[in-house]
Amino acid sequence: MILRQSPVDPGFVQNPYPFYDQARALGGLPHWDAFGMVAAFDHATVHALLRDRRFGREIPAELARPVPAHLEPFYRVEQHSLLEAEPPRHTRLRSLVLRAFTSRRIAALGPEIATLAHDLIDGFPDAAPFDLLEAFCTQIPVIVIARLLGVPETMAPDLLRWSHDMVAMYQAGRSRAVEDRAAQAAGDFAEFLRNYVDARRARPADDLITQLIAAETDGARLSTDELITTCILLLNAGHEATVHALGNGVKALLEHRVSPDMLGPAQIDRTVEEILRYDPPLHLFTRYAYEPVEIAGITLERGDQVALMLGAANRDPAVWAHPDRFDPTRPIVTNASFGAGVHFCVGAPLARLEMAVALPILFARCPNLALAGPPVYADRYHFRGLERLMVTV
Repeated sequence: MILRQSPVDPGFVQNPYPFYDQARALGGLPHWDAFGMVAAFDHATVHALLRDRRFGREIPAELARPVPAHLEPFYRVEQHSLLEAEPPRHTRLRSLVLRAFTSRRIAALGPEIATLAHDLIDGFPDAAPFDLLEAFCTQIPVIVIARLLGVPETMAPDLLRWSHDMVAMYQAGRSRAVEDRAAQAAGDFAEFLRNYVDARRARPADDLITQLIAAETDGARLSTDELITTCILLLNAGHEATVHALGNGVKALLEHRVSPDMLGPAQIDRTVEEILRYDPPLHLFTRYAYEPVEIAGITLERGDQVALMLGAANRDPAVWAHPDRFDPTRPIVTNASFGAGVHFCVGAPLARLEMAVALPILFARCPNLALAGPPVYADRYHFRGLERLMVTV
């Protein structure tokens, strides 16, 4: 079975879900020609593959190709990424990161996120339409990450630019210009952080960089390059996902005229999970097979890739009744938005907290919040987020 669907087709960009339904109905692992690999669209297969240790993110050594000279700065950073590693290297890196990025540290950010949300809302214009993505959804995650790392908030524009340019490497249809910007951003970002790491080694502070420097397990510590890449990953992955989750969430809440009590303390967790299920910020994640494996009647050889369709898995009618309906009253069932298994997103608790704190404040402070025009999704597949979110308050 071959799927012929361009990921940059305008209709698909605005609404990929009908294609997912058709692909899921085929069953098995159809081959998506645009990506040159088979793809899993149903919830059961996606979740099984996320946990199957016969698959992983790290490319088999014999398949690795020389890095083009113009992309060397980008892959110099990526080679130390937790996201692209497998055990035992992944185990060591993740253990060290979690010693600094603790659940207690994340939970303690709640009041600070609330204050930030109020401050941003205080700056909203009174009458004219404005872009809520720029004024609110983007600002919360980037400022929170900047504060966590201990870097000046005045660096937020640079952090955003570097993040966007690097993350663009994972979009469908990237060009040489995209690659050049990503390489430049990676080099600039790494140099900036290296200076901060050196400063924190000499003068520790109450920030995540200092905690990452001090983190130790079984006598092992993060190298400077690993620490720099970890900080970049926390910004790039955490910021990109949370911006889209907030934006997609506001869009869904407004379009479906959700009752305010769906954002109350007793209900907010369900609402956040429904936002993540209904329109997640990341739709596709890939894995390499590490040995010959038969899945759904298809034999994959070592080095073959498989696309895990997170957005499609989240709309599987075998798991959720009326999956195309936005319903915050649903009982919480684990969705695929943050992955699963050893690569479950370390930033998921922070993203959920930012949504659970910021969204109720936004709708309470702005009871007349309304769309000022049809929201348009950006052509950045396999990310799923809006170009802008024009609103009035």
